[in-house]
Amino acid sequence: MSNICLFGASGHGKVVKDVATSTNIVVEAFVDDYPKSEFLHEIPVVTSAEMATYAGNKFLISIGNNKIRKVISQKLKTDFTTLIHKTAIISPSATIEEGTVVMNGTNINADATIGKHVIINTAAVIEHDCNIGDFAHISPNATITGNVSIGEGSHIGAGAIVIPNIKIGKWATIGAGAVIIKDIPDYAVVVGNPGIIKKYNKE
Repeated sequence: MSNICLFGASGHGKVVKDVATSTNIVVEAFVDDYPKSEFLHEIPVVTSAEMATYAGNKFLISIGNNKIRKVISQKLKTDFTTLIHKTAIISPSATIEEGTVVMNGTNINADATIGKHVIINTAAVIEHDCNIGDFAHISPNATITGNVSIGEGSHIGAGAIVIPNIKIGKWATIGAGAVIIKDIPDYAVVVGNPGIIKKYNKE
């Protein structure tokens, strides 16, 4: 794999850089149109106008906000790569699409499908036959049990548990530690054990 550039010089960018480093991939630059400094972890931070300098590299969007990640992916005319930490355990039958980052200690099991520009965060578990939609974020230590479907842009909070055969709609938010025992509609915000809908996000 060629060296890469990361779009987003933030705390999330630091973690994504460490994922790349774990597999001996060199991050040549961070791209950020509102940089806080000229370097992040001794790596240069450049603006999108300077991306042509790194045209030979692939890119990954290292921004945690799901909606912003989608907007940027639609604006950038470039090749995206996928990053998987060396400690992640990935089934040979799992599918992981472009732009996705899989962090340390995660497990992605048989016939799971992970969409584009997804974040599978530290020590998350994605069980067999799950389908994780584009731009979703599965937070640290979340457990997605078998045959669960999670829609585009949804965010599953740290330590949340989703029992088997559940469908979570698009752009939903599942709070940290929530336990999901029934289907969740689009845009719902859910907290608690068992999970209860508290409100709905705007589309």
